[in-house]
Amino acid sequence: MEILRTVSEVREWARRQRTAGRAIHFVPTMGYFHEGHLSLMRRANADGGAVIVSIFVNPLQFGANEDLDRYPRDFERDRLMAESVGVDAIFYPEVSEMYPPGYQTEVRVKELSKPLCGRSRLGHFEGVATVVLKLFNIVTPDRAYFGMKDYQQLRIIEQLVQDMNLPIEIVPCPIVREPDGLAMSSRNVYLTPEERAAATVLYRSLQWAQAQVESGERNALKLREGVYERLAAEPLARIDYVEVVDAETLQPVERVVRPTLIALAVFFGKARLIDNCVVCP
Repeated sequence: MEILRTVSEVREWARRQRTAGRAIHFVPTMGYFHEGHLSLMRRANADGGAVIVSIFVNPLQFGANEDLDRYPRDFERDRLMAESVGVDAIFYPEVSEMYPPGYQTEVRVKELSKPLCGRSRLGHFEGVATVVLKLFNIVTPDRAYFGMKDYQQLRIIEQLVQDMNLPIEIVPCPIVREPDGLAMSSRNVYLTPEERAAATVLYRSLQWAQAQVESGERNALKLREGVYERLAAEPLARIDYVEVVDAETLQPVERVVRPTLIALAVFFGKARLIDNCVVCP
């Protein structure tokens, strides 16, 4: 497995893959891998071609009071995990490689960035869209793999690829959960044992909503209120939002008549956790 630190090294690596007739499959990450990340790498590997993973904690997507400095990092651990699932190369740049002196461009996907996490994390999705477009231009992948836990991010990247006419297939991959249902996240390491136990209320609340839809409930307000009540009953949970929105536009709906996203963001101590499910009538 190759470790690539510069843009020129990645471009040379990509040139060699194409010369060898191999497709390029790309998994962008911020590192500190867990099974969710590895599932994306396994999928990329199973689809054939050369697999490249980026590890870059992108400062543009962190707000002034967010966890950039304490975001978990362990490159050697990540390297071994990536190698174990057949990754061919890791792109591991310095911040100065991605944003050299004089850098001044940002990318914004306007409407999809406004709701849900966009309301409380101002500038976050501009940072995401900017770094992903840069990575796409550097790596030039044929396919890129993203988890559905970050559903709003996934939709923004799909729109970005469509609007910018990028010849890249975006492959959405299912949420990977712990045995008790908690969605895997690098930020789970922030949780105390008590907060970790309490955080299982996220998935239980979503399961309740899914069961309601399967039983015939179509009223979005009733679903939202039911999820909210279940979260609020957990003393350690501090709710950021609970929303029921169209799965494509991310705009609020009154009734579940087409694929609909039930999304939530909740603080447990210092950790802000997100989760979601897509329900269909």
